[in-house]
Amino acid sequence: MAKDRYDLGQVQMKTSAGRRGDMKAAEKPKDFKSSWKMVLRYSRRYFPLVAAGVICAVLSVVLTLFGPDTLRQITDLITAGMKSGNMDKERIVALSVRIMIIYGIGALITYAESWSMTTYSARLTQTMRREISRKLNRIPLSRADSSSFGDLLSRVTNDIDTLNVALDRTVAEMVAAVITFAGCAFMMLITDLRLALWSIGSSLLGFAAMRRIIRISQPYFIKRSVYLGRLNGHIEEMYAGHIIVKAYNGEEESKKTFDGINELLYEANWKSQFLSGMMMPIMEFVSNLGYVAVCVFGAWMVSRGETSFGVIVAFIVYVKLFTQPLTQVAEGTTSLQTAAAASERIFQFLREEEMEDESGKIADCGGMGAGEVVFDHVSFGYTPDKKVIRDFSFTVPPASHVAIVGPTGAGKTTLVNLLMRFYELDSGRILIGGRDTSAMTREAVHDLFCMVLQDTWLFNGSVRDNLAFGKKGVTDEEIKKACRAAGIHRFIESLPQGYDTLLTDDSNMSAGQRQLMTIARAMIADAPFLILDEATSSVDTRTEQQVQEAMNRLTEGRTSFTIAHRLSTIRDADVIIVMRDGDIAETGSHEELLKAGGFYAELWNSQFNEGAAI
Repeated sequence: MAKDRYDLGQVQMKTSAGRRGDMKAAEKPKDFKSSWKMVLRYSRRYFPLVAAGVICAVLSVVLTLFGPDTLRQITDLITAGMKSGNMDKERIVALSVRIMIIYGIGALITYAESWSMTTYSARLTQTMRREISRKLNRIPLSRADSSSFGDLLSRVTNDIDTLNVALDRTVAEMVAAVITFAGCAFMMLITDLRLALWSIGSSLLGFAAMRRIIRISQPYFIKRSVYLGRLNGHIEEMYAGHIIVKAYNGEEESKKTFDGINELLYEANWKSQFLSGMMMPIMEFVSNLGYVAVCVFGAWMVSRGETSFGVIVAFIVYVKLFTQPLTQVAEGTTSLQTAAAASERIFQFLREEEMEDESGKIADCGGMGAGEVVFDHVSFGYTPDKKVIRDFSFTVPPASHVAIVGPTGAGKTTLVNLLMRFYELDSGRILIGGRDTSAMTREAVHDLFCMVLQDTWLFNGSVRDNLAFGKKGVTDEEIKKACRAAGIHRFIESLPQGYDTLLTDDSNMSAGQRQLMTIARAMIADAPFLILDEATSSVDTRTEQQVQEAMNRLTEGRTSFTIAHRLSTIRDADVIIVMRDGDIAETGSHEELLKAGGFYAELWNSQFNEGAAI
C-alpha cells in the first residue's frame, strides 16, 4: 500500500494531544464485524420492514427467472412455425401475456421492496442520530473538550448519511443478487449443462478479481472517513475564529493546513474510488466474455442439432441475469466498504465511556437556598501527571460575595467547573448546604447555579426565548424587569419586533449588548448561587458601572463567585481568594489584602501602575 504524500503528524492543526491520539488510533485497521453486529442490533426493532424488503426482493428475483424460460418457449414456437408454416399464434399470445404479467407483478413487488428498505434505513439512521444526541449529554465534558466539533458534526451528518444510503438499497440488492446468482445458475444447469458450465466458468474470473480489489481498497475507505472528519474539524475551527485568522494574517498557514488535509483526503478518495471503480469494467468484461462463450459454443451446438435456437436466446438472457448480480455485488461492496468505515466511526463514539449512573442520587435540591459552600481538600488535574488544583480547602459563608483572582493558569475557572460538577474530583469533596455534591445528580447541582461567562452564547431564536432559556413559566414582566436591571431593556425595545425579534448569526449586536443579554438571562434564572466569569469584560466603563449596580442587587441574599482579572470590579467582595499554582495564596477583603502587601497587592499595584502609565 503506497505511503501517503503527507504525513498527518506534519500537518499543523489546532488540536490537543488527546485529539491527535484519537485520530491516529482511528487510522488503525478496524474489525468491522462488531460494527455490523451493532447495526443488526439496532435493526431488530425494524425487523418487519427488513423482512418485508427481503421477501419482496426474493419474489422479484423468482419472477424474473421465469422470464427467460418463457422467452425460450416463444422463440421455439416461432422457429417451429417458420419452418412448418403453421404458427401457433394463440400459444404465442398466451405466453406473451404471461411474461408481461410476470414483469408487471415484479415491478410492483420491487416498488414495495424499495418502500420497505427506504423506511427501514431512514428510521434506523434517525435512531442513531437520536442516540448520538443523547450520548453527547452523557459523556464527560473532558471527552467533549478533547474532540473537534467538526469531527463530531461529520459523524452525525456525513457518516450517518453514508450508512443510510448503503442500507437503503445495498442490503436488499445484495440479497437479491445472491438469489439471482443462485437461481440463474440452477436454471442454466437444468436448461443445458454444457452451456451452463461455459457461462459459469467465465464468471469465476470476476470473483477472483473482485476479491483482490476489495482487500486493497478497504484501507482507503477507512482513511477517507477519517480525513473527511478532520477536514470538517479544521474548517469549523477556522470559520469560528475567522476574525482572529484575519487579524493575525494566518490565512496562509490555515490554507497550508487545509491543503495538506485536503490532499490526504483527495488521495484516499481517489484511490478508494479508482480501485472500487475497476470492478464495473471487470464485471462488464466477464459479462461480454459470457456472451461470446454462449454465442460461439451455442452456434456450434445448434449447427450439430444438439440444442435449439430458443435455448441460445434464453441463455443470452440468463448470462445477463447471471453477471448482473456480480455487478451489483461489486457496487454493493463499494457501498458497504464506505458504510463499514462510517459505521465504525459512529459506534466508536457511541462506545465512549459515559458518566456514572446517578439514578440513586439526590435529584431535587429545591428550597435549599444559598447555604454554606465547603471545599474540603480538593485536588484535580486534567491529566493524571499534571495537577491544576492541589489540596484546596476553603469555606464560603452563606449569602457572601466571593471573588477569585490570580494569574492565568492558577486554576480559577477550573475551581468553578469543579463546583458545578462539570468535572469530577480526583480527591476531596465539595459540600453545598452540608450536602456533598457527589451525592447529588449533576442536573440538581446545575439548578443551584446561574452563570455569566466571558464568552457569550445566544442561539437562533427570539430575544424572549434566549432570555428565558432553561426556565419554564417565565412571565413577560419578569423578563422585562431583569432586562431593566441589566440595562438592556431600551435596546431590546428599539429592535424591529422588540422581545419577539429573531436573533441570528447575522444580528447586528455588539459584544457588550450580547453580554448584557446573558446577564439578564442569569437574573431571570434566579438561582441561589451565582457564578460570574469576567462577566463585564466586554462592556465599556460606563456600562460596567450600570451592570455592577445590577449585579449588586442580584447578589443580595445569594452566594456568588466572581472570577475577575480587572480587580477594580471586585473591591466590594466579602472575601477575595487569591489563587496561585492551584492553591490559595491569600484570602481576605480588599483592604486587608492591600495592607498585607502580599501577592494580591502586587497584582493591584501592577494594574494601578499600568493604568497610571496610560
